[in-house]
Amino acid sequence: MSQTLSAVKGMNDLLPGEIEIWQHVEGLARELFGRFGYGEIRTPMLEDTALFVRSVGEETDIVGKEMYTFTDKNDRSLSLRPEGTAPAARAYIEHSIVNKEPLTRWFYTGPMFRYERMKTGRYRQFYQIGAEAYGSKEAAQDVEVMDMVAQFLQKLGLQDITLNLNSLGDETCRPAYHAKLVEYLQAHREELCSDCHRRMEKNPLRVLDCKNPTCQAVAAKGPNVLEFLCEPCRAHFDDVQRKLTALDIKFVVNPRMVRGLDYYTRTVFEFIASHPALGTASTVGAGGRYDKLVKSLGGPDVPAVGFACGLDRLVLLLKESQQKFGATPDLFIAVADAGSHDAAFTLASRLRREGLRVDFDTRGGSLKSQMKRSDKSGARFTLVLGELERTSGQAKLKPMAGGEPIPVALDDIARTVRAHSAAPRADAPSAS
Repeated sequence: MSQTLSAVKGMNDLLPGEIEIWQHVEGLARELFGRFGYGEIRTPMLEDTALFVRSVGEETDIVGKEMYTFTDKNDRSLSLRPEGTAPAARAYIEHSIVNKEPLTRWFYTGPMFRYERMKTGRYRQFYQIGAEAYGSKEAAQDVEVMDMVAQFLQKLGLQDITLNLNSLGDETCRPAYHAKLVEYLQAHREELCSDCHRRMEKNPLRVLDCKNPTCQAVAAKGPNVLEFLCEPCRAHFDDVQRKLTALDIKFVVNPRMVRGLDYYTRTVFEFIASHPALGTASTVGAGGRYDKLVKSLGGPDVPAVGFACGLDRLVLLLKESQQKFGATPDLFIAVADAGSHDAAFTLASRLRREGLRVDFDTRGGSLKSQMKRSDKSGARFTLVLGELERTSGQAKLKPMAGGEPIPVALDDIARTVRAHSAAPRADAPSAS
């Protein structure tokens, strides 16, 4: 007997009944991000491993422990993308976008891959919706990105989400902070985990991102990065805060937040949800500025800022909200007798061409069982087609929510259904 196959651990199937929530989130993102002038890009799921080593950072947990990396048949080291910013930057460079437009705004959505310990809201194949803006060094661009995330989360109807904000400085002021941080960490070396001993040598900021509770306690008492900002970085951070306030976007300054990637400079931010459904995986959207990333990958010296939202976590929150998602059929066609099956099948096809969502059970069955399936489908109306309806050209639409049957000519079903639809369809675009 052959062994039953199942999905790879940490990589989940998305089935009807749940996929409608995902489609709702993705559709809302496309519509909203388009309002901000962001166009969609799609990058390959596989990239040269060196792209992530050079951008994300060799000492990060992502590169050091979590990437799905393999050697292909041409002896090249390839990796499944663990995040979306580095591939977007590679595409920006490869296609010489800087020569085509001074300011570029992109968004993306798709699967990412990291081999990490799984828990609620954290999977090995996970999905992100993100955006990148290239060409503007101004604080207004940072705030535009955060405004876009804030509006996105608001339109999803999510509550109790806090924006955490920090600045990591730049190559001018960060070395002084690094030196002070290393001095502090060396004094507490015995309290740190072995991974943080290595991080201290390569990139001490990574210690602040360690998930070990003891290391977190040490980091919490360390030097404050905001006290080391140079005047330009200070002015930029102050401008970010002023503009967020002007847009009435509430935020909390969190000087211990560094994010888990090496490419960030100046502004970093996280949108954190306080909902028990997420457990400790409470960050639903995060990002920041990475002015040196494009240049470090061999491209022009172009400033950039971006973010990514965890789609899996947003879906978990929306499930908890008890909102209804997805379109239901406009009409279910039931067959009264075997001789009407072909006519009903033909009618369903015509009405679909005319724009209706029509459910029809190709198996037929008793009229009672078909009516049960109609009720379960959530269809607004049911039409029973039998010999009488076929010969007379007349039928009745039964409103499944209750009410008197509506007489209708078989040639006029689509118009009649639309005219008697009391509520907007579940997939109709929002007026907001």
